[in-house]
Amino acid sequence: MTFELQKLVRGNIKILTPYSSARHEFKGEASVFLDANENSFGSPLAEAFNRYPDPLQWKLKSGISKIKDVPAENIFIGNGSDEVIDLAYRIFCNPGIDNVIICPPTYGMYEVSANINDVETKKVNLTENFQLNVEEILAATDQNTKLLFICSPNNPTGNSMNRNDIERLLNNFDGLVLIDEAYINFSNEKTFIQELTKYKNLIVMQTLSKAWGLASLRLGLAFASLEIIELFNKVKPPYNINKASQQLAVEALQNTEQVDEWVQQIVAQRELLAKELSNFSFVKRIFESDANFLLLKVEDAANLYNYLAANKIIVRNRSKEVFCDNCLRITIGTPDEDQLLLKVLKNYTS
Repeated sequence: MTFELQKLVRGNIKILTPYSSARHEFKGEASVFLDANENSFGSPLAEAFNRYPDPLQWKLKSGISKIKDVPAENIFIGNGSDEVIDLAYRIFCNPGIDNVIICPPTYGMYEVSANINDVETKKVNLTENFQLNVEEILAATDQNTKLLFICSPNNPTGNSMNRNDIERLLNNFDGLVLIDEAYINFSNEKTFIQELTKYKNLIVMQTLSKAWGLASLRLGLAFASLEIIELFNKVKPPYNINKASQQLAVEALQNTEQVDEWVQQIVAQRELLAKELSNFSFVKRIFESDANFLLLKVEDAANLYNYLAANKIIVRNRSKEVFCDNCLRITIGTPDEDQLLLKVLKNYTS
């Protein structure tokens, strides 16, 4: 397969002249900034937030580059992974004409973002053991299929996709393959980031929301070829990542040992919680997980959800998802939170 990126890009994006911010136009050092109509006197906060942030977040990208072993130029930072998903639609998919492929049960924003952008979603369900149906995915592809979303480890099921299946798709799918690795830190599977030089049609998404514990900062990551990253930078809002988020994330990246320790604790707690939950008669199945959550099949998901909510414990009812009838998704909590969950469940009668 010969991959030609420009054939996928929307015509209006090819000729788009991006907004040029004041910080884009100036290169170098300066002591007086009178170019961006900021409040030169400062801000009511102790920190100097009166200045616009770096539009390309180079300091943060530099820190991520060292951890991920990827050049900073091959990194895009979005206002959450949801911005990365939305930009992919706006760059590559012509509304009302093009389509994408998603593989339910999977992360819901792939479809929601498609609907917002008036792009058709072709649904090729995972197999009953939650793996990719490669033959059906390729059969569903037509000349207007631009994107394929693969969530691995998958949300809400927790399992990783078979690597050989993903590679088959990368080699045979004519569009872009977006691999969402939001939960990769909790898995023993190897990231696809190191395959970027091999596959020009690959975009790998990760996040600082999960293992890094920075969900409220809204920092989604995309790793791709320089040509793809340039398109994302061309279309994104000029200052999509605020200064506070950039500064706090740079600080957080200095604490890799703490994050690694938390990941180990979460994985250990995941195995312990799965073992304890298996002792309850109303738990019919606990699916294997490579994420920081467990998917459980229970006798009556709605009733159990309401019972837990009445006891001030909130989980996620995923029963409306294909193959997830009567399934609850439970995030791994702290040891104390998990013990409270187990204590409350001991008093549950279905």
